Amino acid sequence: MRNPVRSTIAPALAGALLVLALGAALPASAHHSFAAVYDMEKSVKVTGTIVKVRLTNPHSWFYIDVKDDAGNVAHWAFEAGTPSGMIRNGYKASVIKPGDVVTISGFHAKDPSQNMAMLRELTIADGTVFGLFGPQETPAAK
Repeated sequence: MRNPVRSTIAPALAGALLVLALGAALPASAHHSFAAVYDMEKSVKVTGTIVKVRLTNPHSWFYIDVKDDAGNVAHWAFEAGTPSGMIRNGYKASVIKPGDVVTISGFHAKDPSQNMAMLRELTIADGTVFGLFGPQETPAAK
């Protein structure tokens, strides 16, 4: 004789496990690898004025305007680490504000038509250098 309780629990349990497995896979597929977007063989270094700093998950962004010798402005976007990782390692949101002049180096996007890069280091006016996740050296340490 078939157990009616067992015959209803098994499909329900299997369905719940399937939903959990699919739910766990979705966030992982939405996140990208830096190597998938940026060319780690193509370095870029620019000096410009901060337009906006966006400290949001999953990654922070620094937007700067860079003027060439003729006065033409190029808008650049640099992707950095997670806000929590940067803050944990010494970065403070009040350190870099719109209007500040900074020098940023990083790795250019694989699409050469975009002024976009992965931030490797950002240097502010006092000489403090911030990497992906926080300060790497200070003027006193030089």
